[in-house]
Amino acid sequence: MAHYKMPILEEKGFVVLDSYGDLVDPREWQSLEYVDWKSSGDTRFAPLASAYGDIECNGFWHFDPPKPDKDGVWIESQTEKSPTLTWRAQEPGANIGRCRIIELQPNSYADALYNSHLDDNNRLNPDGEGWIIRCFMQLTHNPNSYMILREDINDPTTETRIALPAGAQLVVDSERMWHSVWHQGPEPRYCLITSYESGPELEKWVAENGPHTDVSSPALDSDFAVEMEREAHARRDARTAFYGYDPTTVMSEA
Repeated sequence: MAHYKMPILEEKGFVVLDSYGDLVDPREWQSLEYVDWKSSGDTRFAPLASAYGDIECNGFWHFDPPKPDKDGVWIESQTEKSPTLTWRAQEPGANIGRCRIIELQPNSYADALYNSHLDDNNRLNPDGEGWIIRCFMQLTHNPNSYMILREDINDPTTETRIALPAGAQLVVDSERMWHSVWHQGPEPRYCLITSYESGPELEKWVAENGPHTDVSSPALDSDFAVEMEREAHARRDARTAFYGYDPTTVMSEA
């Protein structure tokens, strides 16, 4: 028996939603406790929900007892500082696993391509239950930064670049779509990332928020794109030589 997957993600593996509109008070993420957890570059994370309510970012299967990435436990010391963000995460009414704020330092397009990865969302997720996906809700206003999505990490023609002004929302099957963010700074980027279980509640919420996949990627200078692609592949090749295997074949726990 397979997992239940939302039909709206079948075609492209992602869907963009309408902006959530109202801005969130920056103190809601600035006052949180962050842990030094690396994912797609120079990052830290502030968890709002974790496996058992501790301020950590490990995959839920690392604990005793292990569990799939759902039924997350809210961290009171964090959620009391960020009531709006907590409410936004809970609004769909779907089962939530990991929920946290990412802080990403500025990077380059080559950095983003080098750090592109797949998430390990569905380890231990029982057959017949909903497929775990992720929702990204942009907090800071970074209209010149982009979520980079690829169906095939080695094929630039499969790439979609989605701009990230404050309020941008997208739902991604991040175990299918290679993803990372090209953040052009100069200050850190902040975004709320929530793992949700696919099902009627999440589908209803997505349907009510203007879902669309007709995204026009901003044009890139062709010479620049080729140069960045070449740099990213060279760095990937060097990493493979160092480890003796290609780490991109191992799903990220981020």
